[in-house]
Amino acid sequence: MAVHTLKDLLGEGVSGRGVLVRSDLNVPLDDGKITDPGRITASVPTLKALVEAGAKVVVTAHLGRPKDGPDPKLSLAPVAAALSEQLGRHVQLAGDVVGTDALARAEGLTDGDVLLLENIRFDARETSKDDAERLALARQLAELVGPTGAFVSDGFGVVHRKQASVYDIATLLPHYAGTLVAEEIQVLEQLTSSTKRPYAVVLGGSKVSDKLGVIESLATKADSIVIGGGMCFTFLAAQGFSVGKSLLETEMVDTCRRLLDTYVDVLRLPVDIVVADKFAADATPQTVAADAIPDDLMGLDIGPGSVKRFTTLLSNAETVFWNGPMGVFEFPAFAAGTKGVAEAIAAATGKGAFSVVGGGDSAAAVRALGIPEGDFSHISTGGGASLEYLEGKTLPGIEVLSRPQPDHN
Repeated sequence: MAVHTLKDLLGEGVSGRGVLVRSDLNVPLDDGKITDPGRITASVPTLKALVEAGAKVVVTAHLGRPKDGPDPKLSLAPVAAALSEQLGRHVQLAGDVVGTDALARAEGLTDGDVLLLENIRFDARETSKDDAERLALARQLAELVGPTGAFVSDGFGVVHRKQASVYDIATLLPHYAGTLVAEEIQVLEQLTSSTKRPYAVVLGGSKVSDKLGVIESLATKADSIVIGGGMCFTFLAAQGFSVGKSLLETEMVDTCRRLLDTYVDVLRLPVDIVVADKFAADATPQTVAADAIPDDLMGLDIGPGSVKRFTTLLSNAETVFWNGPMGVFEFPAFAAGTKGVAEAIAAATGKGAFSVVGGGDSAAAVRALGIPEGDFSHISTGGGASLEYLEGKTLPGIEVLSRPQPDHN
């Protein structure tokens, strides 16, 4: 899909112009401290390029899911501080989204300045289903960058959302894909249109229902789909095995049985499971066969036999897409499955395979387990967006970037 890019915008010239950038700065917080700055780091190249070109940069982003308007715990204040550090220049934080403070600060920007608006989701219109409400917010965002303003979409983690700062704003301003979004589009197009075989897909995470669309879409395209994480227990139950106290989506068992029958040559399940008596970091792990999980125990990771089996499969792959951890990697006793599979994908990459880590928990796991990010071809910043793209869905925030530029006077 051809889209206008940041390179195009820089070629037109941005010195002295207001540029609104939609970044993905939705980082995890613990007591107000950022625990994984990956998304902030990924947003820096686009912002730096605009700053160096003399743009007046206004950044909009969300953090979490505020329910009833502004929530101090979800303020972008810690993000502004981290962004200032990474950019090497002060980033102002507006006290509101599109209110008097944001407007005054935007009007006071000089070339190369950066203003971060407060959490865009503090304004309920951002996620409204009402087109008119979203458009009204988008118009106020456009006012912040003035009559010669432009919009740069650089938050890949939200391009599958039809939201004011992602979709509607691009119908009002000249629009461009930022460095991050352009790279993500290129990688996903490579995954879908020029895939080298064998093509292995690794899917984990807790729910089959979250991954059903991508399983059905990729089962006809991939040579193998490895199933791990909490979702594997619904597949094991579909085979008639007891899964004890493991996570189980009862309403999905029949669907999993149908998938196993239809794609018997493609789907690969664990052969052993690491179980425990409780969901806790200090639980005592033990390994059992996948068809012999005791009634009083729960599965928290795939076992070493499964890692060995999946490693062999992945060692022959030329293309790998991975989305979702194999177990509760946050607990060291149950991290071996995720680490083993991640290392197998990294090893395949080292031998020339093209590997994509599909954002979200998988990207967090790579960082948490200390595996160098450079060991993979690409680590996506958008798990949900990646999955929807691979399902063949239209992503509103990408589709709108391919449209002709609006008449903006």
